[in-house]
Amino acid sequence: MQKIRTALIQQSNGADLEANTAKLEANIRKAAAEGAQLVVLQELHNSLYFCQTEDTEVFDLAEPIPGPSTERFGALAGELGIVLVTSLFERRAPGLYHNTAVVFERDGSLAGKYRKMHIPDDPAYYEKFYFTPGDLGFEPIDTSVGRLGVLVCWDQWYPEAARLMALRGADLLIYPTAIGWESSDAPDEKERQKNAWILSQRGHAVANGLPVVSVNRVGYEPDPSGVTGGISFWGNSFVAGPQGEMLAEAGNEGEDLLLVDIDLQRSEAVRRIWPFLRDRRIDAYGNIVRRFID
Repeated sequence: MQKIRTALIQQSNGADLEANTAKLEANIRKAAAEGAQLVVLQELHNSLYFCQTEDTEVFDLAEPIPGPSTERFGALAGELGIVLVTSLFERRAPGLYHNTAVVFERDGSLAGKYRKMHIPDDPAYYEKFYFTPGDLGFEPIDTSVGRLGVLVCWDQWYPEAARLMALRGADLLIYPTAIGWESSDAPDEKERQKNAWILSQRGHAVANGLPVVSVNRVGYEPDPSGVTGGISFWGNSFVAGPQGEMLAEAGNEGEDLLLVDIDLQRSEAVRRIWPFLRDRRIDAYGNIVRRFID
């Protein structure tokens, strides 16, 4: 396909899982009614962002794949005839859990999944307690709208992940995300963090000549432990073109449904004038697989 009408659903969540999912479903239906062919949801969209604390009872939120959420979202994708990118807490086996993006084809079938590879462990983002690093590699998912290079949140800071998706033939890069500010951050620090997040992903678009779709959650979520002031997720979901140009951008505070037409043909045109893949010195990059070069 040359152009894909793409929808990004930026949403705030509460403790009621069914209410969160019902709101998502309503927005997915609205996006499809407005012609969306590809709909992308934010990271861990069914629940609150539970990684602010380490709590073994939270593992009860996880579910198998296939399971209840894949049945529900798959049926919705099939009913509406859309390709749908979701983000789930996967229970793979007792004691083995992943942060997993699941993609549904427009007939409702499961097109593929990606398990988050880079797992953070920072104050209010204790993801290593919950998620085992992914083991499916950086493999694009083939769909009727193109080859989707799906990555997840913390992956978006790593140029290696974006590059490997590009080298495997991805048509665009997609980042379901949950990132925000802690209440003690100063205003200038907040602005630096948000701008670094945007610039990093726009850089992946430029370096690989590919569009980038980034969907972040929005709204304030308290820290259940009371240790921190909670997280204000900064929204700013966006789509960048293959030269890093901003095609659409949501705001900081409110929920939003972005619709944008992504022209996949531009990647070919941009790569002809900026042939970064041609000029890569693959004979000189052996040390990239080392942790550090002393």
